[in-house]
Amino acid sequence: MKFTSHDVIIIERALRTAMKHDREEHRSRDYQEVLFKMQESANQALSVTAQITSDHDGLRYDYDDSADLM
Repeated sequence: MKFTSHDVIIIERALRTAMKHDREEHRSRDYQEVLFKMQESANQALSVTAQITSDHDGLRYDYDDSADLM
């Protein structure tokens, strides 16, 4: 299952709300652990995306060499 960025934001908001309102410490820790995992996963995805975009300088040259073949 793939989550959109909007889905992740909603899940994070729900986890934060649950952590604030749940009085049982063990469940609050569970929410916090899942939130941490989601944030780590998002950070890894962002760093991979940043690496991919930094590998390209934004310039692309397309040469048509077919005239040389005739």
